[in-house]
Amino acid sequence: MFTGIVEELGTVSAIEHGAGSAVLRIDGPVVVSDATHGASIAVNGVCLTVTEHDARGFTVDVMAETLERSSLGSLAPGDRVNLERAMPADGRFGGHVVQGHVDGTATITARTPGDRWETVDFTLPPGLAAYVVEKGSITVDGVSLTVAHVADDAFGVSLIPTTLALTTLGHKGVGDVVNLEVDVIAKYVERLLTHRQEVAP
Repeated sequence: MFTGIVEELGTVSAIEHGAGSAVLRIDGPVVVSDATHGASIAVNGVCLTVTEHDARGFTVDVMAETLERSSLGSLAPGDRVNLERAMPADGRFGGHVVQGHVDGTATITARTPGDRWETVDFTLPPGLAAYVVEKGSITVDGVSLTVAHVADDAFGVSLIPTTLALTTLGHKGVGDVVNLEVDVIAKYVERLLTHRQEVAP
């Protein structure tokens, strides 16, 4: 499990594409400082398993399902990525519950600068609209954010200077694609209510 608090901006150093998969090599000395084989690291919000690592970075396999559901398939060497290690049981819970299971992608439609902050607007896939509420939590490229405003097909967030400086969201432009993970609690609530209706006499 993750919390959506990015620890490091990593860099994609190499990509090997297969028929329906890919192998990524990512430089990220902070997140590999205590890495082990099989450790989980979120890359732009996608939970991936470390297959190799050294003091400089790590390697992960990305399967077809992940490439289809996320923006990882469009990465190229030199691209920056948000990195977060899985939260330890005794760690500080800084963001919200993030599984690293991407629900879909969105496109940046506008950036509006403020005094020291910036409002960023995104498209909202129809299948995810029910789980996004004003002042609720959403994960964008692995970053835990609060929804500032929402409509049926769009939502926006406000980014503070720290987020602009320390994550990829400070550098992405209009038209760029990002990964979305909605609040898993909302999905569980929906499933419980739906199941009760299905089994009700």
